[in-house]
Amino acid sequence: MSVHSTVVRTTVPQLMACKGQRKIASLTSYSAPFARILDEVLDMILIGDSTAMVGYAMPDTLSFTIEQVAAHTAAVVRSTQRACIVADMPFGSYQESPRQAFANAARLLASGAAAVKMEGGIALADTTRFLVERGVPVLAHVGLMPQYVNTMGGFKAQGMSEESAERILQDALAHEKAGAFAVVLEGVAESLGRRITESLAIPVIGIGASPACDGQILVTEDILGLSGGRIPKFARQFADVGAVIREAVTQYAEGVREGTFPTLDNCFGVKKS
Repeated sequence: MSVHSTVVRTTVPQLMACKGQRKIASLTSYSAPFARILDEVLDMILIGDSTAMVGYAMPDTLSFTIEQVAAHTAAVVRSTQRACIVADMPFGSYQESPRQAFANAARLLASGAAAVKMEGGIALADTTRFLVERGVPVLAHVGLMPQYVNTMGGFKAQGMSEESAERILQDALAHEKAGAFAVVLEGVAESLGRRITESLAIPVIGIGASPACDGQILVTEDILGLSGGRIPKFARQFADVGAVIREAVTQYAEGVREGTFPTLDNCFGVKKS
């Protein structure tokens, strides 16, 4: 008699239950090879609009489209079995109205995502409520919001003054009240990250926030040395995968140029003696 083990994905309620119990580990991914590896160890994978910068060499995230996010989401979903998959709502796909947000969120859920992420403060709380009431789990994103780079005057740390800190706290509380299952808190003063984590009953996932957060998320390319530029202050390069790839490509190129690759072992229709 054979025994079949069923691999079950981490669900949104399971992520919520991590609050006060254990830390949530998450990273971004937009391709099948990375997603397969990340799936073995992470709780959550985000198809981030950061793909615009690390995957397409765009200067910011503002040009990324819902079509691109949906395509990358489907690729990541097809390549994974365990992690909860969350898809970013790109700029312009949800700000116009709650109905616009629902139509685009439904598209991402149809691509396989379990939830969507939206950047925005109190002004977007009603949109969060609209989506949640219609069956779309929402991961809110407050603090430093890359889609607001023009109004924020660049990628600058937030919550550095009492007024700014209070506003971000209220943003987070508003999304919690609206039904968000968790909040991404990016690029804020450490004391604020700790305060918001302690103030919310839902998980707070930090990226440049505080070690006290209920979990952490980073851009995968940053921790692997594949960003092609300066590593953000809030990240850490855990390996130089770029060096490994460079060495492998160098060996391949040398083999081609020297005639040592391919050999007959790599060819078809060759009879072995």
